[in-house]
Amino acid sequence: MMRRRWREPAAIAAEIDRIRSLRLDALRRQWRLVFGRVPAAGLSKDLLGRMIAARLQERAFGGLDRDSLKFLQSLARHERPPRRQLKPGTVLVREYQGRRYTVTTVRDGFDWQGTTYRSLSAIAGAITGTSWSGPRFFALQGAGDGSKPKRRSAALPMPPGLSAGRLSRNGPQAMNGSSPALHLETAPGA
Repeated sequence: MMRRRWREPAAIAAEIDRIRSLRLDALRRQWRLVFGRVPAAGLSKDLLGRMIAARLQERAFGGLDRDSLKFLQSLARHERPPRRQLKPGTVLVREYQGRRYTVTTVRDGFDWQGTTYRSLSAIAGAITGTSWSGPRFFALQGAGDGSKPKRRSAALPMPPGLSAGRLSRNGPQAMNGSSPALHLETAPGA
């Protein structure tokens, strides 16, 4: 049944529902039809069904674009993702030891207290008095892996119902100084 070309979203949804209802042995047979090989023994019923459904959707709507495939291949080779480029005008706000620090991204670096620094690390070092990774201090990457944080950033659209302004790792919140938090703001016209 998977050899048909599906075009109607309702038909695709119905086929996915049918796949979900199959028993494990039927899912393994379906897998062989779809992928042309025997599935790995350790794959669960849920995972088999999800992967078959994903292939069905890929055939119907197309696969990933070239840039997405290239990015995923780089992750598979354990390469670091490209560095995040902050647009001039992006404001980073970090609370540290009960004090609020505001850094603005400018064309040739970062402005803090009227001085332009070439790196966030120099600013983080000046704030803390110790050697810090600036991107890590400002929560732009995880510890030691170059990964992007799993939180909202100024680069993402604002969800409906929320006002523009500060975003932190826990979403909008009051600035009460109780714990260090990252806030990203976008300057008007940025």
